[in-house]
Amino acid sequence: MNMPSTPLAPIKGTTRGSWSASTCTTTRPAVRPPTFPHHPPGNAALPLLMPSCPSQMAGQCGAGNNWAKGHYTEGAELMESVMEVFRKEAESCDWLQGFQLTHSLGGGTGSGMGTLLLSKIREEYPDRIINTFSILPSPKVSTTVVEPYNATLSVNQLIGNADETFCIDNQALFNICSRTLKLPTPTYGDLNHLVSATMSGVTTSLRFPGQLNADLRKLAMNMIPSPRLHFFLSSFAPLTSRRSQPYRALTVTELTQQMFDARNMMAACNPRHGRYLRVAAIFRGRITMREVDEHMFCLRNKKSRDFADWLPHNVKTTVCDIPPRGLDRSATFIGNNTAIEELFKRVSEQFTALFRCNTFLHWYTGQGLYEMEFTQAEINIKDLVSEYQQHQDAKVEEEVELEA
Repeated sequence: MNMPSTPLAPIKGTTRGSWSASTCTTTRPAVRPPTFPHHPPGNAALPLLMPSCPSQMAGQCGAGNNWAKGHYTEGAELMESVMEVFRKEAESCDWLQGFQLTHSLGGGTGSGMGTLLLSKIREEYPDRIINTFSILPSPKVSTTVVEPYNATLSVNQLIGNADETFCIDNQALFNICSRTLKLPTPTYGDLNHLVSATMSGVTTSLRFPGQLNADLRKLAMNMIPSPRLHFFLSSFAPLTSRRSQPYRALTVTELTQQMFDARNMMAACNPRHGRYLRVAAIFRGRITMREVDEHMFCLRNKKSRDFADWLPHNVKTTVCDIPPRGLDRSATFIGNNTAIEELFKRVSEQFTALFRCNTFLHWYTGQGLYEMEFTQAEINIKDLVSEYQQHQDAKVEEEVELEA
């Protein structure tokens, strides 16, 4: 939601957007949170964001890693009071673009109650954008054995109720902290810091007035070729260890190369295994639009094999002159890549292995979940994987038809 903030001082800034080959220039005072800590948590060389927490809700018991308990019983009892908080925050906005939620798909409360909240928001605000940062189960690190159940049921809800979903997993974040940032012992604060930096870049238009061509609705318009294909890869640049930071120049070339680097993606899938359907890049800092367009055009031609050439003009950029705290320049990458199907394939395979033996199923049916809902969720995810594969092989199918 577009939350009101108190400006520190009237800092003049110019924001320019170019989602669809158009440019908008507006000079307005920038809005920043009242206070900023001086250093990020741990050793991460990233700008620190001040979280906004106007209201908090707490229940007396948790969902116990049970999606059905968070969706049907415990979560449903709290939903009316939670929605009341959302209504108050929505009414305080000057112009409500949409809602942004961050939740885990493997846990019980975050997945079950989180997806229930999405469905309630969709019913009450059907014309607003719903943007989620969803934490999928890691391929190497698993906290509970029923994560495939929770993740499958959650993704099934995200397909129909979310407009934009940024897929993240803790293993990819841990690899970035250890390999790129060179942190010896990454903490959850360091992992969350990467997510918050990406969220800051995606929501730049919500916090800095005047960026008319980079709001969430136009982002969805340019990034989603099919309603179900709204699951994105994301990355943030610059990502540099504290020791090498003084010797690394923050040029547009460096930012662009880091954005497309598979090692900086915050989901455990390799973009080279698929094709980019759409790409968006949000630059912040004193950067000219011409410089950004030239570098993005060159990189697009260099990596032409990684893009679906049957979609024209599939690289969009926008620039905000106001950089994040602690950096002169930054860039946020958003990619709609067919390789995201690797995440859903992995979850589906783990789900099938459990569901065939009816393992732990009684815990879910005891909370009011029908066994048919498991089957429908499994079929829906497999259809999603097939749809991504069809978009990836679209050019190959056309060539076969021409030869015939």
